[in-house]
Amino acid sequence: MITANSFMKREFGKKLIEEFFLHIDLTHVIDTSGAYIPGHGTPTVILLGRDRPPVGQTVRAVLGIRGEPSTPTDPAQGQVWRSIVELVDQSGAQNDFVSVSDVPRQTFAKHPWSVGGGGAIELKEQIENASQRRLGDYIAEIGRTTHTGEDEVFYLPTSSARTLALVQYAVPLIIGERVRDWQLDYELVTLFPYDQRTGGVLEIIDRCWTRHFGVFRTCLKHRMDFGNYIEDRGLRWFEHSMFFPSRFRTPLSIAFAFVATHNHFVLDRGGKVFNRSAPIIKLPAEAIEDDHLALLGLLNSSTACFWMKQVFHDKGSTVDERRARQTTVAFENFYEFTGTGLQKFPITAEKPLDLATTLDRLAQERQAHLPAQLTANFPLSRAALDEHKRQAAALLGKMIALQEDLDWRCYSLYGLTDQDLCYQDPAGDQCEPPEMALGQRAFEIVMARQMAAGELETTWFERHGSTSIIELPEHWSEDYKRLVESRIALIEHDTYINLIERPEYKRRWNTEPWEEQERRALRNWLLDRLEDGRYWQEPSLQTTRTLANKAQMDADFLQVAELYRGHAGFDVYTLVAELVEAESVPFLLVLRYKPSGLRKREIWERTWELQRREDAIDAAVAATLTRRADETPEQFQARLAAEQRRRKREEVGDIPPPPKYTSADFQTSTYWRLRGALDVPKERFVSYPFCSRDADAALLSAGLVGTTCNRLEPWRPGIRR
Repeated sequence: MITANSFMKREFGKKLIEEFFLHIDLTHVIDTSGAYIPGHGTPTVILLGRDRPPVGQTVRAVLGIRGEPSTPTDPAQGQVWRSIVELVDQSGAQNDFVSVSDVPRQTFAKHPWSVGGGGAIELKEQIENASQRRLGDYIAEIGRTTHTGEDEVFYLPTSSARTLALVQYAVPLIIGERVRDWQLDYELVTLFPYDQRTGGVLEIIDRCWTRHFGVFRTCLKHRMDFGNYIEDRGLRWFEHSMFFPSRFRTPLSIAFAFVATHNHFVLDRGGKVFNRSAPIIKLPAEAIEDDHLALLGLLNSSTACFWMKQVFHDKGSTVDERRARQTTVAFENFYEFTGTGLQKFPITAEKPLDLATTLDRLAQERQAHLPAQLTANFPLSRAALDEHKRQAAALLGKMIALQEDLDWRCYSLYGLTDQDLCYQDPAGDQCEPPEMALGQRAFEIVMARQMAAGELETTWFERHGSTSIIELPEHWSEDYKRLVESRIALIEHDTYINLIERPEYKRRWNTEPWEEQERRALRNWLLDRLEDGRYWQEPSLQTTRTLANKAQMDADFLQVAELYRGHAGFDVYTLVAELVEAESVPFLLVLRYKPSGLRKREIWERTWELQRREDAIDAAVAATLTRRADETPEQFQARLAAEQRRRKREEVGDIPPPPKYTSADFQTSTYWRLRGALDVPKERFVSYPFCSRDADAALLSAGLVGTTCNRLEPWRPGIRR
């Protein structure tokens, strides 16, 4: 049988491996995840067996070492596939792509499986045997902080929370993609109906909260988890579907990326929430910061990355036009790092606390120099921005070098080598190594030398914008050069170190280019400025030309705009028009939606009409029902709620959730980007096309900050937009 290999490492395969396979004669396990197989976009394996009790004590295993180096013209002649076909009957055979061995049957009786060839199974066992303790021994809880059940309503850009006057209810949201290289950052916030200190439920009475959530009340009431609607589970309809207060209350956490190409663990010091893509590890309440950092050092090592990739499911990378999985670059394959499997990671008695502490500090310092953190200090000169760029690059160079020391320290801690190849001063004390650029690490120099000798083809350097070198940098000290050469020699001659010092296990430092970060930060600052009260002294309508006239009198705006445009002779009117139009949605529905969207909007408006009828029933029952003398306040509230439910069930019935929108329902992709599937208003401006005067034909618009709560509310009785 050829099948997806996800059962090997994901939890659902445990019963198959530990119960079913014990009772059949499994004869062959052939890893084909590296082969080019048209029609198979997921990693695959071939299983051979007979429907009879097991025969023999071993299973023939063809274990993968390397994926197809390029797309073969004829898949049947691909190098990985030919290696499988030619070597499957030769136990002990090995080439660059697969190794063949007779594995003890008992090895395949335990979940998860590891099918890495070339000594990977033995190396994994060596890492596990280095310690009797596992990460689970240190953990109090592991998992997400919250699950909203309807992210479209709760997740917003920071600017939208401000526009909707909901900033006081917003907390930073961390997703897996923003957990990288020892630091966290965020672009979204989540609306949070809980006390931000204790995690307790708030009694929301704010009109802006009611205005935002009232539109989506029916959708939110139909959220279902564990087979029950949210209110049937004792929660209010505008709460998160699942929230874990204990994980939010204690500030210290170790966050990690649930799906990523490499291991990313970061210390968080509180005040944020984490969704499914960025689970957190919570240690016992008495654990201090050093306890977290000590574990962080092990978890962020290349040793941990190797172990994790033997244990966790490989989700693959891309699929081509023939629906075949591309494995030409193993370091770009994504893995699913689950909390359950992670608890089995071996923890050594000695931990690299000193290196982890320094790396954490440098990451914080570097983050303070990034454009997103500098916006509070805008406007800045070009020279000042360039200096921040230089400092950020220097700090990154220090982090790259220290990460190398961390990796090599962990090789010693896990017993992979008895050599101490961390950088030390002449007295033998640990000291900070010189800055290191991408392309200068020991394994990268080994690859560069192999490329020069025609022994290797790789896209590693091109993919990461680095330069391959075969000679050590001249500015390094002689003792550091000797250290790196010692590392290179060990990579070339030690089987275990050679296996682990490879791109798929080494930190990529694949950071977003500074220019892109800077441009986004400048643009956001300009948009924030155009929303500022100095441009909108009172709620009003203005054309983009009027806004541009004000911008021309704003020296700070002009200075930042010059950096954004890249030159001094930019047209302010064109710039303001571009900014406003890209963040505007028309007031009139016919200009916002296509016919299909207008039909869906009609259904939404019928839903709001039914909600208004429900509100009227609630008010009428509350006005007529009185508390009896023998009732407590709690009993009266329960009777009132029951009567309101009965009346609404009889007079309104169950309100079905209205349909979600698609991109095809909106007139432009801009409106879809700003509104999404539930038509949640995330724009900064409301536009009024075709309403400008002849004397000023520029787009007419209205700013929203501070005025949103006073606008017409479409679900209230008697009001239509």
